[in-house]
Amino acid sequence: MLLKIIIASFLMMVTTAIHTEGMLLAIRVVRSQDVGSVQRLRRSHLYRIGGVVILMFLASLAEVIVWATTYIALNAIHGFEKALYFSMVTYTTLGYGDILLDERWRLLASFEAVNGVIMFGWSTAIVIAAVQHIYFKK
Repeated sequence: MLLKIIIASFLMMVTTAIHTEGMLLAIRVVRSQDVGSVQRLRRSHLYRIGGVVILMFLASLAEVIVWATTYIALNAIHGFEKALYFSMVTYTTLGYGDILLDERWRLLASFEAVNGVIMFGWSTAIVIAAVQHIYFKK
């Protein structure tokens, strides 16, 4: 069990680093300057918020891929598509249950679900902060 906790902790550190990089890119997008007419300004706001959402989605996708790759490396799931699907369903806490990890590694799924909840909360906070900054200059 200790090995599983160590692996999960390492993966959480990796996903935190990925999310941090996504957040830093999002901050650059948010801080980009508004220029031009009111119409162009509105489009700029829309594109910047959309950019933040896409960046945080891509960060989450990268994190899911890290978990999926780990499952393959541990022989907990065979095949990248299955591993990616399982990881996405677990990370989002959807949890269909149609694909399961090898019994020796199933505890990792619980850690991935917790990791996903934390990262989605963080992503939500980043998007809300971006909206506040862009539309309300806070």
